[in-house]
Amino acid sequence: MQCGLSGVRVLTLALIASPFLSLGAAAQLAVSANDNKVVNREGRTVVAENPPPDTITIINLGVSPPKVIGEVNAPASVVGPPNSVAVAPDESYALVTGAFKIDPANPKNAIPDDKLTVIDLKSSPPVVLTTLRAGMGASGVSINRAGTLALVANRSEGTVSIFTVANRTLTPAGKLQLGDDKSGPSHVAFTPDGKTALVTRDGDHRISVLSVDGSKVVDTTRYMVASIRPYSIAISPKGDVAVLTNQGGNLGDVDVISVIDLKQNPPRVVDNITVGQTPKGVAMSPDGSHVAITIQNGSPRAKSAQGYNDHGLVKIFRIKGTKLTPVAEAKVGAWGQGVVWSRNGKTLLAQSMLNKSIDVLRFNGRQLKVVGAVKVSGGPAGIGTAER
Repeated sequence: MQCGLSGVRVLTLALIASPFLSLGAAAQLAVSANDNKVVNREGRTVVAENPPPDTITIINLGVSPPKVIGEVNAPASVVGPPNSVAVAPDESYALVTGAFKIDPANPKNAIPDDKLTVIDLKSSPPVVLTTLRAGMGASGVSINRAGTLALVANRSEGTVSIFTVANRTLTPAGKLQLGDDKSGPSHVAFTPDGKTALVTRDGDHRISVLSVDGSKVVDTTRYMVASIRPYSIAISPKGDVAVLTNQGGNLGDVDVISVIDLKQNPPRVVDNITVGQTPKGVAMSPDGSHVAITIQNGSPRAKSAQGYNDHGLVKIFRIKGTKLTPVAEAKVGAWGQGVVWSRNGKTLLAQSMLNKSIDVLRFNGRQLKVVGAVKVSGGPAGIGTAER
């Protein structure tokens, strides 16, 4: 399925045998979590029969074209937001959540899982350092910019897991109960100063505000309501604004992204912007001047369904204060998931579960264009880069 991208050149990306550290200053690591457990059949997500292991692909985003530099087997999940990968600020390790697994009692079903995998990015090839337990439905994961604390949103039990971090070693430091098992904490994101975190809750349509002091994380009990099923969230590196996607009802209706003003105390939602069907992933440019959104655009739906399209979209908005202005968009692969930026703000990677590939896009400040694709061994379901 070409998804309207028949002219796109697919890049042949050989694995680099040399250690990651030899890549030098040009290196910027993007880590993609690839789910092999589920497939899309005429608009239905079903468990694959005898699937191969899930994989984690490490990509050097600091070169042109981006290159695959390693891969390792580890649990991944398309269930949950594509914020299921967090990369340490020094790019020495990555955290990957696995929200669901195949039911050992019934291989045709998937059930919630609690896996949090720590991957050594300094090894060549990369290796799994350890596998920890977060909470059931472990989904969105973030590391603070100091590299001392990690939080995991557990969608199937209404909690956030807390881990302290030292020398790439994670130590469980408790759980924070936000709601019941239907509240659906989906992603948790730190503000740049590490003193606040926001949690999207797609089950009860809330965005919770957490207070962070060292390893002490407290629910302030303040929350916002933006739209239906808040999901992925990104906070500007300036710490003044957050943008989140809202899943909506997945019925072919248009959905919205929401803007949160973080300068206000308490923060509040100040805008909702219609973007199309099922906005999924969101990522801020490194300088905070733009935000990119992946939009599924009806592409995972049955071909006979209302609103079906054979491609997804990436849309870029310029940010000025809390005002978002559309700048550019491009057609990308179907069943889109996460998106990340290169450090220079000129290259983006956008995941396509259906195509089992990651589109490479170029952005010049005015136009957005697909220039290639990175093939991965599985459906790319989550992606992350270091936040500095």
